[in-house]
Amino acid sequence: MSEKHVLGLSGGRDSAALAVYMRQHHPELQIEYFFTDTGKELPEVYEYLGRLEGFLGQPIRRLNPDRNFDFWLKQYNDFLPSPQTRWCTRQLKLRPFEQWLRPMLDDGATVYSYVAIRSDEEYREGYASKHDRLIVQLPFKHAGIDKAGVIDILDGAGLGLPDYYSWRTRSGCTFCFFQQKIEWVRLKEQHPEAFKEAKAYEKDAVAHGSPFTWSQGESLDDLERPERVAQIKSDHEKRVERLRSKVQANPMRADKEPIDIDDLYGKAKMCLACHK
Repeated sequence: MSEKHVLGLSGGRDSAALAVYMRQHHPELQIEYFFTDTGKELPEVYEYLGRLEGFLGQPIRRLNPDRNFDFWLKQYNDFLPSPQTRWCTRQLKLRPFEQWLRPMLDDGATVYSYVAIRSDEEYREGYASKHDRLIVQLPFKHAGIDKAGVIDILDGAGLGLPDYYSWRTRSGCTFCFFQQKIEWVRLKEQHPEAFKEAKAYEKDAVAHGSPFTWSQGESLDDLERPERVAQIKSDHEKRVERLRSKVQANPMRADKEPIDIDDLYGKAKMCLACHK
C-alpha cells in the first residue's frame, strides 16, 4: 500500500506556516501542496503563494473546480451563499479536493492530510475525514504551536504575513460572506472593482428572490453610503481601543501580532478550507 501526503493552502497565514514547518521538520516526506482556486481570490493571495513556492522549492498544485462560481450560482437559483448555506465552499473547495483524492484512495493509497489547526484553537468542524484511509493530521496542535508561533515561523522563513493582513486578516473570496462590515469597507477602498462585482452579484440575487445579502442586515449599496462608512470605521476603532486596553503589552513581541478580526468580533464559524 502506498502513502500520499497532502497539505492544502488557502493563501492564509496558518496554512503557509504549516507548509514551512513541514518542509523544515519533515523533509523526508514527499508532500504535495495544493491550492483550490475559485477564481475569486484576492490578488494578494496569488502573490503570496508565489513567494511560498520560492521557499518550498516546488510548485503548488492548483485544483481548479470544473465549474466556476457563476455556474453554481445558477444551480442554486441565483441565491447567494451564506453562513447557513455554504454551497461555495462545498462546490468550489471541497468538491475539487475530493475529486483529486478519489483516484489515490481508489488505488489503495493511504492519504495523510495536514491541517493548520493551531494549539490555541479548538478543533473546528470541516476537516473530518469521510474515508478510513484519509487521515487528518494536526501538527501544530501536537507541537503546541499557537498564533505567535505561526508568526515566528513565517518571519524566520523570510515570508512574513500576506500583504492583505494590513487591511483584512482572512483569506478567501473577495466577496466572502464571513467578512465583517469593516472588511467590506476596506475591500471597497483596496479593490473597488471587486466590491463593484460583489454588488452586481447581490443585486441580481435579490432580484431573483434570494433571502440573503453579502453582509448581514444590509445591502452593499447601503453599507457604502458615506455616513454608514464613517459609522462602521468609528465603531471598529472603538473595538480596537477596547481590546488594546485589555491586552497586556509584551515588549518581546512589540507590533508583531496583528489584531485579528476574530479577536474583535468573536470567533465565527468559518470555512477552514478558505481561511486557514
